[in-house]
Amino acid sequence: MTTNVFQDLYAKYKNKLSLPKPWDTVVIFILSILLTIPTFIIAHHNLLDTEWRIPIDRIFIFIAILSGFHFVFVKIKKYILIGVFFYLVILSYGTILGSYGFYRMYDDYRSMMYTMGDNPYPQDIIIDKLLPFPNKFKVLKAIDFSNPKVRNFALYATTEHFKEAKKIKGYQEYRSIIQAFAVFKEIKSRWNYVSDPIGNNYIASASESLQHFSGDCDDHAVLMAAGVKSVGGIPRLIHTDAHIYPEMYIGTKRDLENVTFLIRKVLFVEESKNKQIHYHIDERGHIWLNLDYTANYPGGKFMSESILGQLTLSD
Repeated sequence: MTTNVFQDLYAKYKNKLSLPKPWDTVVIFILSILLTIPTFIIAHHNLLDTEWRIPIDRIFIFIAILSGFHFVFVKIKKYILIGVFFYLVILSYGTILGSYGFYRMYDDYRSMMYTMGDNPYPQDIIIDKLLPFPNKFKVLKAIDFSNPKVRNFALYATTEHFKEAKKIKGYQEYRSIIQAFAVFKEIKSRWNYVSDPIGNNYIASASESLQHFSGDCDDHAVLMAAGVKSVGGIPRLIHTDAHIYPEMYIGTKRDLENVTFLIRKVLFVEESKNKQIHYHIDERGHIWLNLDYTANYPGGKFMSESILGQLTLSD
């Protein structure tokens, strides 16, 4: 009896959620294209390149992958269209509440396509995108860099530190980086590490942490990211084993050489004396400098080398 009731409900709502022709074909084709593009890029990078003048083999590969996805979706279209409907509802809900919505979905897809284009192992980027960053949306919300308290604090830091360094001839292009280093120095000089309550991973907003300059590693990372972002820098957060720390975008290897000079010879002379500059190079060849609270200078030693996930604030 119960089984028949569920079957009747399923049949009723299945028909209501099913798209009329030809819209079902359009949706299936769009889904096939969206999945074919990243799959084709992986195949392109990993299959032997024939170097033909006209890449007929790549054209056939693309068509074959597209046909495969289309065939599968047609076979399960009664279920896939219902799934798409609920997915759109969830994205609409996220867009209204300011969490994960249509724009972030588009931005994730766009950035994945961009990075996959030049990477010899694009499947690693897909895996990286799928790796869950702990409390991602709570962290993004906590990085309230546009809050007046955060902005005013960052401005204060830039008036307290390195004002003259911004005028060094030949280094004016690193003004934002120097200002971000001023934010790092001010936070570093005042930060007091305090653990969260046992069993409760509390994430304070950047504006909240400014009240006492206290908290654990994720609170520090949030405040640092917000401060750096508020003065024009590009921060990202790195998730490792039981630790989160901030990094800042530097640029190319040439930029790293110039920034290293500023750190060693101008800004953090004593702190960095005879010490190594620590950084990561991402899949695009971009360099990110460590700003962890355990470091006494930008580029200090990593507390943990392993990277389990990253969260970049580029927009």
